[in-house]
Amino acid sequence: MTSADFSIVLPEFLLAVYALAALLFAVYTGKDKTAGLITWLTAGAFVVVAAIIASRVAGAQTAFNGMFVDDAFARFAKIGILLAGATVLVMSQDYMKKLDLLKFEFPIIVALSTIGMMVMVSAGDLMALYMGLELMSLALYVLASFRRDSVRSSEAGLKYFVLGSLSSGLLLYGASLTYGFAGTTNFAGILAVVKDGAPLGVLFGLVFMITGMAFKVSAVPFHMWTPDVYEGAPTPVTAFFATAPKLAAMALFARVLHDAFGGISSDWSQVVALIAVASMFLGALAGIGQTNIKRLMAYSSISHMGFALIGVASGTVGGVQAALIYMAIYIVMNIGTFAFIMTMQRDGQPVTKIKALNGYWKVSPPKALAVLFLMFSMAGVPPMVGFFGKLAVLQAAVAADMTWLATAGVVASVIGAFYYLRVVYYIFFGSDVEPLDKTKGGVANFVVLIAGVVMLVGIVNLFGIDTYAMTAAEALVR
Repeated sequence: MTSADFSIVLPEFLLAVYALAALLFAVYTGKDKTAGLITWLTAGAFVVVAAIIASRVAGAQTAFNGMFVDDAFARFAKIGILLAGATVLVMSQDYMKKLDLLKFEFPIIVALSTIGMMVMVSAGDLMALYMGLELMSLALYVLASFRRDSVRSSEAGLKYFVLGSLSSGLLLYGASLTYGFAGTTNFAGILAVVKDGAPLGVLFGLVFMITGMAFKVSAVPFHMWTPDVYEGAPTPVTAFFATAPKLAAMALFARVLHDAFGGISSDWSQVVALIAVASMFLGALAGIGQTNIKRLMAYSSISHMGFALIGVASGTVGGVQAALIYMAIYIVMNIGTFAFIMTMQRDGQPVTKIKALNGYWKVSPPKALAVLFLMFSMAGVPPMVGFFGKLAVLQAAVAADMTWLATAGVVASVIGAFYYLRVVYYIFFGSDVEPLDKTKGGVANFVVLIAGVVMLVGIVNLFGIDTYAMTAAEALVR
């Protein structure tokens, strides 16, 4: 490894050194006594690393003979992943402490998973891709079953592990087929092979790889793990699952399709479009009958991933930009919503039934209003920020002559709006029941309010995300 290579992978290296140092520190100083401190330190480390990445000059650099790529696209995704992880860690601390789940392992496993995500989005080679994917996935399997005394949590971890292993196997098989027929694992090399038409074996490899990546974003028909894992895992873990890994997996999706198979976009765009339509409609329809808000958010996630995939399916710079904008908005919406779910308590115990929200506006009017903004934004109701995210991907589809896909997106959005508006109905017009506790203070309450404000204030200029997303998209799609 040369000094130039080392400087390019410095953020990942620093985070890895921090994770190992934090692990040693926790073991030698009394383990769980330092859990709170390590949680804050890990969140701080994420912010510092994000600042280092943001300070890097524009332009693309590669390390290890093209295996690792540092460009504007990777930097955009990494900053989003790190900030999402830091926010989830900070807002989860009170909840984990109350349920006696605040163990020092939690922030460290989150940090290791985040390193995997960062390697994923910078992958320029099939081997680097798989290494990052497995580092992320193995850590997430542990997090899903983090509550060891809960049957549901253990079941969630086992389901995620079994199905995740299957998807990793499919992706690895696809990578091996691609290597066998292209003669290289480097994305640039694969792109050169397929520019004049892809061999049949490469197309088969691409299909298997799309299958493996679709599992990671919980797209239909590889979504079956999502509702059970979201419900069974501790809420802070679910909040993490619904944010950073989703952005990382979507970025990986775009990276592989454009960097390695960009020359045959006509071969994969229809496949991705079909997955997007199936995800949007299943998420919209299956969510209608849910009574548990965490399962509802699982189906919501499936539907939202379908919308983000519309941008990827368009195969254009505008499409990638729209997908990145959508994912950034999606992360803020989900962080705010899961922060609210963490504050749903009755007699000090967590509550996840949607009907428990009946008349909640009487308990805490500011939070009720913030949740209204979040739900309207998820539904794509103008003028909330979520509307502009959906508008961006639909415009990208129309610009790519995929009007049918945009039409399907509009229909799915209208159907899905039902269950978001139902949550609002319960909060403001539901019949009186035993009210939830009024939780005061705490980071989670603050995050709910901030996220709600962002949904409204962000309509002015999207906080400039669209500009950064365009720069990132132009670095990827060439």
